[in-house]
Amino acid sequence: MLRKSGTQRRQPPLWRRCRSLRQVKQVHALMVLRGFLADPSALRELIFASAVAVRGGVAHARLVFDRIPHPDRFMYNTLIRGAAHTGAPRDAVTLYARMARREGGGDVRPNKLTFPFVLRACAAMGAGDTGAQVHAHVVKAGCESDAFIRNALIGMHAGCGDLSIAAALFDRWARGDAVAWSAMISGCARRGDIGAARKLFDESPVKDLVSWNVMITAYAKRGEMAQARELFDRVPERDVVSWNAMISGYVRSGSHKHAMELFEQMQCMGEKPDTVTMLSLLSACADSGDLDVGRRLHSSQSERFSRTGLTSVLGNALIDMYAKCGSMESAFEVFWSMRDKDVSTWNSIIGGLALHGHVMDSIDVFEKMLTENVRPDEITFVAVLVACSHGGMVDKGREYFRLMQKVYVIEPNVRHYGPGCMVDMLSRAGLLKEAFEFINTMKVKPNAVIWRTLLGACRIHGEIELAEHANRELLKTRSEASGNYVLLSNIYASVGEWLGSEKMRKLMDDNGVNKEAGSAVVDSTSKDLTRSSEQL
Repeated sequence: MLRKSGTQRRQPPLWRRCRSLRQVKQVHALMVLRGFLADPSALRELIFASAVAVRGGVAHARLVFDRIPHPDRFMYNTLIRGAAHTGAPRDAVTLYARMARREGGGDVRPNKLTFPFVLRACAAMGAGDTGAQVHAHVVKAGCESDAFIRNALIGMHAGCGDLSIAAALFDRWARGDAVAWSAMISGCARRGDIGAARKLFDESPVKDLVSWNVMITAYAKRGEMAQARELFDRVPERDVVSWNAMISGYVRSGSHKHAMELFEQMQCMGEKPDTVTMLSLLSACADSGDLDVGRRLHSSQSERFSRTGLTSVLGNALIDMYAKCGSMESAFEVFWSMRDKDVSTWNSIIGGLALHGHVMDSIDVFEKMLTENVRPDEITFVAVLVACSHGGMVDKGREYFRLMQKVYVIEPNVRHYGPGCMVDMLSRAGLLKEAFEFINTMKVKPNAVIWRTLLGACRIHGEIELAEHANRELLKTRSEASGNYVLLSNIYASVGEWLGSEKMRKLMDDNGVNKEAGSAVVDSTSKDLTRSSEQL
């Protein structure tokens, strides 16, 4: 297991002032004007700044790297390090393989600074076989006794490789090393064997903060918040990771009140929240609809990022929170204030506007996205098709569906056909025959939700024959929901086909399908409910 790698190497003053990817790109542009390949040391700083020093810059670092004819070992190691800490650790392994084959020319080989990050990437991917191959390279290079590499090997084998090898490495060299204990504990937790992880944790003679955080996080991810809280209250000292593990655990388990209380305690203790903290809390506000707390969190982040502007990750979370809380005006303000927008930013605002019925605004933003040469993805098209469906804009919906396939070569999936999208759009417009024909051209098998959408449209438009066809297909999906039978029964009844209605009710009984009882959600205090029940 690796400790969190710092980024505090001695950078020149110009690079130290780069706090965002936008600023790194500005310096990159200056380098291009002066001769991109003229200064190798500047190239190294550019790759380090993009891959390690700023958030979300690994893809840019890779673009720079691929333009360098003969990258050196520092460039390889830096990019592997950056990729290993992203959501695409496979890129780190691919770069390592290229480095090992020496495709870039010269005698650039992996060294002891390369292996820990490659092993981390293997562990993140769950690629035990690949990790075993890297282990063989480590032995061949004579680096197995290096403490950092040894602990990375223990963590990789314990998490996804051969547990007996991890135990052998641990017993042979590392029982006195707190980092090695943490690696074993983390590996067992990653495997899902929290019992073994806890046993090792309790046996560990010296528990460092990483060990405590691993166990707290493991319990929190399983929703075992009582055990997580017990360890959290016992830990000798806490860092932001400890607080984040508990806050995100409470959010995932639906205990938003506990999450907010812990956040207030965190601030009182003088611990500064980071991006992970804010993402968890904004998610809690979005789920609970607590707009006031969301606004306060936004205000605190506006002060923090007053110079550089909100990061795309935080901006996206704020847009999502405001949209889910129904404040599209605030979501729009955040969107236009963001300097760096990624495709998720555009998706969030387009989808939010569509779901709240701001059809033309949603389509206008989508069109602006295209004019700014931001490439939409499949989620973008789901959002804009929902807007077309809600606005009854069938021709526009057809146009965007063709655009998705022909121009952006995105293969439609079931979401592009389902609720709120193409089938729903045609059904709402009363074009039921076209909707049925459209389903027949689908390259994916229609699911129960699509057939149920059509069945509901048949009820509205009184299409008995098509409703029967939709119901037959619905039953083939083995969907035994009582609503399917009731819906067709009601369609028969609405046009006076009482025998057909009775037949569907009898079919429910014959198949043992019970109609679910209706229920209602009441937003009230327990005292009000008690008083109401007494009155009843």
